Amino acid sequence: MPNDREGLLAWTEVNQRMGQARVYWVSTVDRAGRPHATPVDGLWRDNLLYFGGSPQTRRNRNLEGNPAVCVHLESGSEVVILHGEARLTQADEPLARWLAEATTAKYGYPSRPEEYQASGVHVFRPSHAFAWKRFPTDATRYRFGPASDRDA
Repeated sequence: MPNDREGLLAWTEVNQRMGQARVYWVSTVDRAGRPHATPVDGLWRDNLLYFGGSPQTRRNRNLEGNPAVCVHLESGSEVVILHGEARLTQADEPLARWLAEATTAKYGYPSRPEEYQASGVHVFRPSHAFAWKRFPTDATRYRFGPASDRDA
């Protein structure tokens, strides 16, 4: 690990990669402590990842009992790994409208705000993250404060 900050990745670069990603790998844990990883469509905004899915999926059933989540992108060489919690949230009208518009623009399939208001959306808040492009020279750890600090 580097001894100083020179050459570390700026959060703005990681933030951009999260926003541009098409697939996010979401790992959850079931009640017996077994891990479960799934690729999901999602939307990244303001350091939060929004994702949906049927309540019947193993992922979403796991989240009911344990909100702990690890999210990472697909690349094994340009790495982004985030740890935190995901909670089901009822989307208000402005959020639901943004989610529908952004989903349609990013993935090309039609989405309606009412769908997000009816079913809710999982919101992932990272507590810490790791990223690198040239391991180990630029391996960087990021820590996020309490939710009130992150939302400002």
